[in-house]
Amino acid sequence: MSKLNARDEARRAAREVDGNNRADYSEALERGLLVLTAFDHTEERLTQAQLARKLELPRATVRRALLTLAHLGYVVADDKAYRLAPKVLTLASAYLTTNPVSQVLQPQCDRLAEQFQASCTAAVLDGPVAVMIARALPRHTLPIGSGLGFQVPAVQSALGLVLLSGLDDERRHQHLVTHAGLDDAGVAALEKKITEVGEAGSAYVAHEVEAGFHSAAVPLHRWDGTPIAALNIGTSVERISEADMRARVLPVLRETAEELQPQLV
Repeated sequence: MSKLNARDEARRAAREVDGNNRADYSEALERGLLVLTAFDHTEERLTQAQLARKLELPRATVRRALLTLAHLGYVVADDKAYRLAPKVLTLASAYLTTNPVSQVLQPQCDRLAEQFQASCTAAVLDGPVAVMIARALPRHTLPIGSGLGFQVPAVQSALGLVLLSGLDDERRHQHLVTHAGLDDAGVAALEKKITEVGEAGSAYVAHEVEAGFHSAAVPLHRWDGTPIAALNIGTSVERISEADMRARVLPVLRETAEELQPQLV
């Protein structure tokens, strides 16, 4: 039996921390999903060797996962590489069509994108990233590279900081220790920053996710006050200034969040 590498050890340790019964846990399914989610807009085609290096998995494991996913129709062979097949959209559509939050938020994202001629996104927290569940772009923008399901680092984005501010102190600390990759001083500094975001009820971030890009975000609360998502406007610093983002965009985002709260269940 091959020795576990560092990433496999971490995955196994995380499962034990979560309290899962190891006898009920399918490592084959886990690794298959890791292969499926390894593709993104910067790496649309990946070979077995590239996937094995990226995921730190044995090539034989990656090969079995790819052949299974290809048989099921989720990936297709493209010369010596593989790429995602359209069938993967059925996984996202199942979530979106059964998630009333996405259905409520999409029209508002459409409206705000046109109002400010900037991208408008709603996202939820998923481990170390904020995942987009509703998104709209102004009509003049060519929609390349990011859309529903696109992820941004939680600790570097306005969306993520707002989502993290909705966690209680214990869960937030554990989340940062597990996912942020920081030492104790770095975690403490980030906790202070997130606390300030929570007190302000909004976040503004510039040049973190992408140079020349900035965004502002506010939390979205369920009808009972529980934070469930975040809403943001993002654009280039040339299109909307920081002053306008704070003085003109943030008030509209807050107003929209208040209007949406009774509809979010």
